[in-house]
Amino acid sequence: MEVNQHNEVTAHHDDHSHHGHDHHHEHEESNNFFAKYVFTTDHKMISKQFLITAIVMAFLAMAMSMIFRLQLAWPDVKFPFLEDVLGRWAKDGKLDPGFYLALVTLHGTIMVFFVLTGGLSGTFANLLIPLQVGARDMASGFLNALSFWFFFASTLVMCSSLFIEAGPASAGWTIYPPLSALPQAIGGSGLGMTLWLISMALFIASSLLGGINYVTTVLNLRTKGMNMTKLPLTVWALFITAILGVLSFPVLLAAALLLIFDRSFGTSFFLSDIFIDGAPLDYAGGSPILFQHLFWFLGHPEVYIVLLPALGLASEVISVNSRKPIFGYKAMIGSMLVIAFLSFIVWGHHMFITGMNPFLGSVFVFTTLLVAIPSAVKVFNYLTTLWKEIFSLHRK
Repeated sequence: MEVNQHNEVTAHHDDHSHHGHDHHHEHEESNNFFAKYVFTTDHKMISKQFLITAIVMAFLAMAMSMIFRLQLAWPDVKFPFLEDVLGRWAKDGKLDPGFYLALVTLHGTIMVFFVLTGGLSGTFANLLIPLQVGARDMASGFLNALSFWFFFASTLVMCSSLFIEAGPASAGWTIYPPLSALPQAIGGSGLGMTLWLISMALFIASSLLGGINYVTTVLNLRTKGMNMTKLPLTVWALFITAILGVLSFPVLLAAALLLIFDRSFGTSFFLSDIFIDGAPLDYAGGSPILFQHLFWFLGHPEVYIVLLPALGLASEVISVNSRKPIFGYKAMIGSMLVIAFLSFIVWGHHMFITGMNPFLGSVFVFTTLLVAIPSAVKVFNYLTTLWKEIFSLHRK
């Protein structure tokens, strides 16, 4: 009898231990899931986070594009399903003019910043830099994770502007004053524009954290024996792209902060001699052209922040599938460095109709034409790498 009681107690104890172990194991698996897939510091997983977020934003931007292009293609046709989707912004199946501008604004912003900049650099820099320089991970895993979460937060803030009463920002993706500087100018100049600026500040913080991390990793964590002239061209492209971002994005942040001051604190950095309904506003001494200078000082390096990673990837693909090193490796590096330098002295070609001095305009034309030289060097080296080779993307 005593033996049976002892066996029952032991079995009961084992059963409790088993259930306790299962519960602990499930809790551990849950923690592991969040540690591995959500709050990770692993560069490969962070690259996937950037990629997935950028893909979702790309589909959102494409949906916006399809809606406003549908209205643009058939301006007199009513589309009843638009009212079902957009509600009061598409009464009787016709897109509200203000919301049309808002869709164009958000489409441009999402594609330029969240998809082509954050998506491209965030994905490939995180994935490839540590692997191709022989590092275990980025210089700072925490800053890397923080970079993604700032990026993710910026996308949420931008998307939230779709659900406010007055509508999203509608001053164009370049947000020129005075439409962006006067909250009372149009519907999208109110809270929607404020959310746009907050979102962009978060995005720039993400870009700076990521860029500093990429530059530090390339300079300090290369494997033994790998000097700068032995780096793959992909890494060189991502390295130069990170430097461009670190130097140019703070200028856009400064412009956004000054714009917030004009909107909220009564300053006149970008406003002067403004009349609404015939009544003068109390702004004097500012210049909307100043904002254009600040915006395009970022805006043109942004072109190469988008282009250079793609050129680096193309270099690697062409070299590997041609079964030989890229022709003119050092010339390729030099051409990317020259392109990066020239990208900072050509911004004025976006502003020819602002009343710019013709001589200054001719200087910007000259520097713009100079970009063709390093670009031609790259194309020539691609062609000579492919020369007399059977190129295949399916080679075993």
